[in-house]
Amino acid sequence: MTDSSASSVWPILHYDDTRAALCFLVDVLGFHEVLAVSDDENDIVHAELRRPGGGALVFGSTKHTDGVHGRMRAGSSAVYIATEDVDAVHSRVKEAGGDVVEAPHHTEFGSGVGSYALTVRDPEGNLWTFGTYRGIEA
Repeated sequence: MTDSSASSVWPILHYDDTRAALCFLVDVLGFHEVLAVSDDENDIVHAELRRPGGGALVFGSTKHTDGVHGRMRAGSSAVYIATEDVDAVHSRVKEAGGDVVEAPHHTEFGSGVGSYALTVRDPEGNLWTFGTYRGIEA
């Protein structure tokens, strides 16, 4: 699937088990794989994923320590994704036996604006919050 919407923010995550991460991010969290480059041991050294409606991320293997991001540890990131599909994400995470940190609930973030949100932990410890809050109008 091609998503022509350009994203100007690309979070970078590293995983110990890149193949399992790719499956979780695509099958459970709803990303679309755009590119996955593997090394000789079949570890993903560079993957680009996109979200329907906009947004993108890059991830790679903790085994590759070269470059400025090479020392990033697995499980040390947190990402927020604006979506109207909070309940659908929750269902997929539960069905996959995933770790729901906070079930869908109504909350207010620091801005004081209400949001319906869910927070899950991926298999390597990264936190993913999905919510209806899309930021304050500029």
